[in-house]
Amino acid sequence: MNYNNNKISIEKEVELINTAKVHYNLPIAKLVEIALTRHEGKLTSSGALSVRTGKYTGRSPNDKFIVNDGEVSKDIWWGDINKPMSQEAFQNIYNRLLAYLQNRELFVFEGYACADPNYRYPIRFINEMAWQNIFVRHLFLKMEPALLKGFKPSLTVIAAPNFQADPSIDKTNSEAFIIINFSRRLILIGGTHYAGEIKKSVFSALNFLLPRQNVLSMHCSANMGKEGDVALFFGLSGTGKTTLSADPERFLIGDDEHGWSEEGIFNLEGGCYAKCINLSREREPQIWDAIRFGSVVENVVVDPVSAEIDFNDSSITENTRAGYPVEYISGSLIPGVGGHPRVIIFLTADAFGVMPPVAKLTGEQIIYHFLLGYTSKLAGTERGITEPVATFSTCFGAPFLPLNPQIYARMLEEKVSRHQTDVYLVNTGWSGGAYGTGKRIELKYTRSIVSAVIKGQLNSVEYDQDPFFNLMIPRECPGVPQEILHPENTWKDRNAFQKQAGHLADLFEDNYSKLKSSEELRDLLGSSRSSRLK
Repeated sequence: MNYNNNKISIEKEVELINTAKVHYNLPIAKLVEIALTRHEGKLTSSGALSVRTGKYTGRSPNDKFIVNDGEVSKDIWWGDINKPMSQEAFQNIYNRLLAYLQNRELFVFEGYACADPNYRYPIRFINEMAWQNIFVRHLFLKMEPALLKGFKPSLTVIAAPNFQADPSIDKTNSEAFIIINFSRRLILIGGTHYAGEIKKSVFSALNFLLPRQNVLSMHCSANMGKEGDVALFFGLSGTGKTTLSADPERFLIGDDEHGWSEEGIFNLEGGCYAKCINLSREREPQIWDAIRFGSVVENVVVDPVSAEIDFNDSSITENTRAGYPVEYISGSLIPGVGGHPRVIIFLTADAFGVMPPVAKLTGEQIIYHFLLGYTSKLAGTERGITEPVATFSTCFGAPFLPLNPQIYARMLEEKVSRHQTDVYLVNTGWSGGAYGTGKRIELKYTRSIVSAVIKGQLNSVEYDQDPFFNLMIPRECPGVPQEILHPENTWKDRNAFQKQAGHLADLFEDNYSKLKSSEELRDLLGSSRSSRLK
């Protein structure tokens, strides 16, 4: 490893940055030492490094841009999610960022994304903060030492959280910015300390690059059984992807992002970024044990005397996070590569309390629910979200999709059909009433549902058809009380349930109509008024 502390240029592929001190590929222990010396964080009793991210404790979608140029502009799904930035505006903020970085201490990690070597993307991360360099070392894959000589990145990420944009001259919406330049294979991040922006900006880039190689990039977790059976868990942050895929009886492939190629599935990352609000050893032992020396925890409350983390304290944010390498989960699969999935689970956290805990999807329903991506934004995941809000996120990951959703949906449709993959909808949200009245479905019941789905135990049971969403609900499921399978049975006031279910069904219809108004999606969704009514 090169611990060069001289004044050198660290990025000849981009421009010259003359630094006072640069650290290449430092080991975790050394980075922790430096972070503590620089007062970037504090050690907790478990050995994890605790840091605060200040004003930004979640992603800031309104501050994300894609540079609009001739090479990529025709392919981007432009709109509220993918906001354009001119080449001139990009160059201006880039020049100012380079000037800011002059004579500063920087930390460089050279690794890659995509566990399958056939699709490897070398990435160079340049960090202003030592703790964020720890984060990227965990969240991405480590290059073999022999390959670091002559390292040539396919993508470069510069994260300088203390550099703030000036909207009046930088054409941004605030002091924060996340800018992807596909032509130059360059990502700039500034004005925000939230490490999730680094992770998701790379994911956004891969969602542009991988489909060009006939690889479906997916916002999902994945695990594998002892017989090689693979299960995927789609869902937005907080719906249970990390929790449910970390199963002591199965091998964890990855907790958030995967590709599906002609050969099978593979992890895009090398680590996990788990929500840890209300974390307990009893409920989630594998994640609990992963929060140890080398891990980074964001915005948790730490006792000043004992240095113990109070995972139940949300006074800073509901979106407390822990970053750690996937190998910190016992039984994780290294490398993160598996076969074609036998089962796919769409996770939703229904804040209305009317969706069933589990339903089997068939035919057009699969693409319908994939494109709608219904869930609830949970508190803290994005700025301004303080309680669950019903939302529809196309492909269960709209904030990270640079391409038109039809591309991802058609790829999923083809792969599910060809590999005869079973698809289920699992609600990890509320039962017995809406948020504030009902209670969240117990994790032990959700785990039993997932286990039954994976083992094929719901293939032979009888099903009832839900009148509001046309979902097929199993009459029984091992380990789950029969009465909660039909959500109406859990409400004291059935009239209130029917009113709430009808309201959500109307939201489904409204969002379906918006999708059908898109010329590109019209053929994909079919000619029916609504696939949910079939």
